[in-house]
Amino acid sequence: MRFNLIGLCLFLLAQLAWAGVDIQHWQTSQGARVYFVQTPSLPMVDIRVAFDAGSARDDAQFGLAALTSALLDTGAGDWNADEIANRFDSIGAAFSAGVSEDLAWLSLRSLTEKALFDKALSTFQTILTQPRFNEEDFQREKNRTLAGLKHREESPGALANITFSKALYHDHPYAHPEEGMVETVAGFEAEDLKQFYKKYYVSANAMVVIVGDLQKTQATEIAEKLIAGLPVGEKPAEIPAVIMPTQATNQHIEFPSTQTHVLSGLPGTHRKDPDYFALYVGNHILGGGSLVSRLFDEVREKRGLAYSASSQFMPLFREGPFVMSLQTRNDQTQQATQVMHQTLAEFIQNGPSEAELIAAKKNITGGFALRTDNNSKLTEYVTMIGFYQQPLDYLQQFPAKVEKITAADIKDAFQRRVRPEWLQTVSVGGPGSRPPANQ
Repeated sequence: MRFNLIGLCLFLLAQLAWAGVDIQHWQTSQGARVYFVQTPSLPMVDIRVAFDAGSARDDAQFGLAALTSALLDTGAGDWNADEIANRFDSIGAAFSAGVSEDLAWLSLRSLTEKALFDKALSTFQTILTQPRFNEEDFQREKNRTLAGLKHREESPGALANITFSKALYHDHPYAHPEEGMVETVAGFEAEDLKQFYKKYYVSANAMVVIVGDLQKTQATEIAEKLIAGLPVGEKPAEIPAVIMPTQATNQHIEFPSTQTHVLSGLPGTHRKDPDYFALYVGNHILGGGSLVSRLFDEVREKRGLAYSASSQFMPLFREGPFVMSLQTRNDQTQQATQVMHQTLAEFIQNGPSEAELIAAKKNITGGFALRTDNNSKLTEYVTMIGFYQQPLDYLQQFPAKVEKITAADIKDAFQRRVRPEWLQTVSVGGPGSRPPANQ
């Protein structure tokens, strides 16, 4: 019955559009930042505790952040993994954890009825503050991770992504995949995870996001209770700056497949970048707008060279990747890649048309309400706003900032920031699929 109630709540929340989001912000007594949004429509709450403890903090132990996160709910306090799962299942609550390049997080979704919520919160706090990292759980998760990493070697798409990140970032912390590499994960010991947790899962490095049907006084008590079990610790030093490439490169990896995966790009934009909105709107026209983008039109519609072709900016704390991607038949790789590069070059040189700009703005702003139409999506956005220190009215400002962008803004930003002579191109596919040098 409780599962059905949560399902009904999620369905009803999905019907709402958040015309205005009031994000309240304060710090706990131990220095953790708190971001709270009251959504009183339904008796639910989403809680996320995030740390600057993503894969960029792995140092040379690639995959350490991810494996640490994966072990958190395998045993905590007096409970093993099954007991933890049963505690959440019995009250219809849901727990998850994960990492990205920049951050690690633990999330809880629960109904707010006191008896249910108290049990959910107690379990969540125990996972957060008392993970066991015992040897049996560690070996099981390590072996599971290694199996996944070995299976990844059979995927040309995964191989392309790994090689592309290395081409863009070299020895920078963003260069390696979040899940790590076989050769690094194989050398982990349980003690490595304990030390990583001890260093990064501390209140000075923590951020709490609470979205749901609660009063601020309740949110304050929850945040204090969650963080109280963590040592104060220290916030880590900022990760180093990204070094931009100085010349284009082309790498091709032979792989026994009938299709070739092609990625081309360079380090792009970061979350506080003054060019972000110009690049974002421009990319929607170039390749981010799916079926209505230039790349899709030129590569797929006009020439039938790929099922799809797209581009994306992925902003991080430092410059995240700008990437153009396509998948095509081996014998069409050269032509498809050339068209992709030519389309980019023409866009950089001329910018978008006014008709393209108007359509892009309408598409972006018209669908914006759907990005925050339930607690889960809103929690994601508030986490981004808090972690990257964005203005608290970011969501209200977003449509206006998009509307403010001109064709000249886009042309200027792309000409300064996306240099064809710096493109790093990676292809993975069968014989004869090596693309031409960047034009």
